[in-house]
Amino acid sequence: MAKSQLREYAEALLVSVVLAALIILFIAQSFLVEGSSMEPSFHDGQRLMVEKVSYRFSEPKRGDVVVFRYPGDPRRKFIKRVIGLPGDEIVIKNGFLHINGQRIEEDYINGPTYGTYSAPTFGPVLVPEGHYFVLGDNRRNSDDSRYPDVGFVPRKNIVGRALFVYWPLSQVSWISIPPALERIGTR
Repeated sequence: MAKSQLREYAEALLVSVVLAALIILFIAQSFLVEGSSMEPSFHDGQRLMVEKVSYRFSEPKRGDVVVFRYPGDPRRKFIKRVIGLPGDEIVIKNGFLHINGQRIEEDYINGPTYGTYSAPTFGPVLVPEGHYFVLGDNRRNSDDSRYPDVGFVPRKNIVGRALFVYWPLSQVSWISIPPALERIGTR
């Protein structure tokens, strides 16, 4: 009797491990925010749930918060906000982001937006097909598409979309697209 009960436990454990692996690989995964590049939206130590299903059927949207494999080291994962879609023209000048010639009033970011290494301007750059331009919400402290080590993020590097903050419990919330980014047209 003890042997069959032990076998039942082993089978249940094996099924649980396989199911957990499938969920993490194909459906959803936890992501730990490390650093300050997404402040004030997300803070160091917060945990987010990242879903991996929707991008199998649709493309990332402007304003989505995505987790992607860092181009310089695919084992590392970054979290940033999608700003530019394929075909968009991105310009930064006078502390403001411009997408397709439209100045964006971003009330969700930390400070003004500058170019690489605090240069007053950046661009114009055209986002290539199959790629995305991403920025951290803490524009003064974010390694993002403005810098050559990240650059335009290939679609294949995007792991998934952050859905909600689940830890700490006092900060549980859904992640939404800022209204300023929803109103932008494409080229």
